[in-house]
Amino acid sequence: MSTEQGATDAPVILRQIGLSAEGAPLYAYADRSPVAQPAPIKPSRPVGAYVAAGIGGAVAIGFLSMAAALLAVAVAVGAVSATVCLLVLRAMWQDLQNQKEKKK
Repeated sequence: MSTEQGATDAPVILRQIGLSAEGAPLYAYADRSPVAQPAPIKPSRPVGAYVAAGIGGAVAIGFLSMAAALLAVAVAVGAVSATVCLLVLRAMWQDLQNQKEKKK
């Protein structure tokens, strides 16, 4: 390759890579600067809904505990009445058995 051919090819090569003979760019470069993105909007949390849910939950737990206490009282009353009934029936049975033995 001769120096004359290389010197004549230089502007062609420079044009192919986008430079003029002086080395300035022939084509405008695309602006690659980052675009400022707006900050995402954070959804605000509904504090009132959380407060209402907390109060509602506390009321629900209160009602459930009252229902459990009422159930416990009902079971206790039933147990006491059943015990009294059994004791009375046992005493009556013993009296009946004693009367049968006395008649013999």
